[in-house]
Amino acid sequence: MDKRIKQKIKKFTLITVGVLAITSLSYAVGTFYPNPWVTKKLTEIKESSMIKEWKSYGLFAPSIEYSNDVEFILAVGKCIGYHNLMLPYEVRVHRDIIVAMAVLETGYGESRFAKEANNLFGIRTWNPKVPQLKPRDLPKAKFGVKKYKTKCDSVLDMIEIINRHPAYEGFRIVRDEQQKTGVIDLEKQIHELHKWSTNPDYTKLVISKAKQVEKILIKHYGNGK
Repeated sequence: MDKRIKQKIKKFTLITVGVLAITSLSYAVGTFYPNPWVTKKLTEIKESSMIKEWKSYGLFAPSIEYSNDVEFILAVGKCIGYHNLMLPYEVRVHRDIIVAMAVLETGYGESRFAKEANNLFGIRTWNPKVPQLKPRDLPKAKFGVKKYKTKCDSVLDMIEIINRHPAYEGFRIVRDEQQKTGVIDLEKQIHELHKWSTNPDYTKLVISKAKQVEKILIKHYGNGK
């Protein structure tokens, strides 16, 4: 391993241990009653430091390459793993949800939009200045399916849309509540994404597909989020 990388990893480890020690100390202050604000702030500082350190290693998003259904699932899962490493915990979208939606939207990466626009979720744009691909049956449509430099870029955009768009406020509320309790119920989260598609059965399909891909993802990458 490169000496510079070794030094950075050592530094990163020392920072993490130090912040963890401070966090632990905060629980001992005030007759063993932690200050929630202080604990949250220390956690944010530690997380921010970790993300900054990982980015300093010059890591880059993996390419989504595949030749069959399983390879598609694994490749998208790897991309999500990268983005979740770089994102704060509270804004992450669970891996199984993203993979299931990508599978449904593209037919395991075989759709025209996936192949020609690197768009795994049918994300649209109404901005004529944004690179886009028009539907074949609507060549003069005012909207188009966004084109991305890479398929992994479309994954990040999907995550950002869910974290900012008013249509998914319910999802964000449910996710926040589950993160606080530590009890994660993906079905409840998925039900709050019903506005992603006009198909009334969309969330049921996502739930079903998430269960199918979960075993493959866990086998190769563990129980990630």
